[in-house]
Amino acid sequence: MENSLQQLKAEAEEALCRISDKAGLEAFRVKYLGRKGLLSSTMKQLGSVAKEDRPRLGQLANTIKKGVEDLFADSKEKLESGGGAVAADMDLSLAGRTIGFGKCHPITQVMEEICAVFEGMGFAVAEGPDIETDYYNFEALNIPKHHPARDMHDTFYVSDSILLRTHTSPMQARIMEDRDPPLRYIAPGKVYRCDSDITHTPMFHQVEGFLVDRKVSFADLKGVLTAFTQRMFEGDLPLRFRPSFFPFTEPSAEVDIACVICSGKGCRVCKRTGWLEILGAGLIDPEVMTMVGYDPDEFSGFAFGLGVERIAMLKYGIDDIRLYYENDLRFLEQF
Repeated sequence: MENSLQQLKAEAEEALCRISDKAGLEAFRVKYLGRKGLLSSTMKQLGSVAKEDRPRLGQLANTIKKGVEDLFADSKEKLESGGGAVAADMDLSLAGRTIGFGKCHPITQVMEEICAVFEGMGFAVAEGPDIETDYYNFEALNIPKHHPARDMHDTFYVSDSILLRTHTSPMQARIMEDRDPPLRYIAPGKVYRCDSDITHTPMFHQVEGFLVDRKVSFADLKGVLTAFTQRMFEGDLPLRFRPSFFPFTEPSAEVDIACVICSGKGCRVCKRTGWLEILGAGLIDPEVMTMVGYDPDEFSGFAFGLGVERIAMLKYGIDDIRLYYENDLRFLEQF
């Protein structure tokens, strides 16, 4: 009796593995689990076994029947959900689903390209905190409290002494405090200002760069920035330096590139001037040198800060900076 039950269990499990449709599943139910099925017929024979063996064999028979019923239920669920064998009407020649591959955001691509250009000119890359102290964001850069230049930055303050950095220039003071010249660094990262229109966003990306050594001149600055624009845009774009003012550089200049949206003819992006400002630059102010412990009579240097979004707009011919942050895949997939 026990051998018959074990053999019946093995046969039922093997039969279930071969079933590929609902008709076969129903035939299995009738043959093994029906009123006149093999399991019921075998269990009826328990009355003919020795009285002392009936409890053990009865328990075994019920366990085997319950196991077969559970396997039958699992097979039925798989077939109904399509998880079992291949359905007869399934077309195996159909193409599979295409898995999309992620790509770097265009701002990330341009940021990496900018860093690569400056690294090729010998600049090292340094990164700093987005949440900065008032001292490093302003005072260490010759912008004391109540200085009018603070109004240019439209700052997000966390407290009186803590803020979201308005530029990546604080890394200039941090690095100069810890290291001796010669220095050649760029500092890429996010910056924050209360400003929003087609050419400004409250959060944007900037790359600060500076070089400190002996006998550094404005000509060195112009040479580095000219080489950068030529490599970044793969050609000779018109470039101009306009006198300007920054508290941490003297003399200071704003650098413009001919607007590639209108080819210099004038449009809403360049405000009808034909030029787009991409960075501010100048020779590091002697006051900044003194604050970090350098002798301004022995060392000099230059610094610049450029907007990554502006560079990307020029590079890709984009006329609205807000497109970068609207998460429209139709726009982002072009890059």
